[in-house]
Amino acid sequence: MASRGVNKVILVGNLGQDPEVRYMPNGGAVANITLATSESWRDKQTGENKEITEWHRVVLFGKLAEVAGEYLKKRIAGLYRRPAAHP
Repeated sequence: MASRGVNKVILVGNLGQDPEVRYMPNGGAVANITLATSESWRDKQTGENKEITEWHRVVLFGKLAEVAGEYLKKRIAGLYRRPAAHP
């Protein structure tokens, strides 16, 4: 039997564009954001600095979506935390 627990994901990065906020028929807000996270390191063999950027598509609902639409703008650092899903 699989154990159950809490798993969190925290993303800290920069927004690629302003949030897209729309409203569902029931009046609930939905916001789509793209968040870029980067990792940098020095290559041990060449001594060259390397960097990789990953893009994350995040969907926010309700009050959090409204707040994101009001305060988040492109290139502003963002923080997103959620429980991670397991298959």
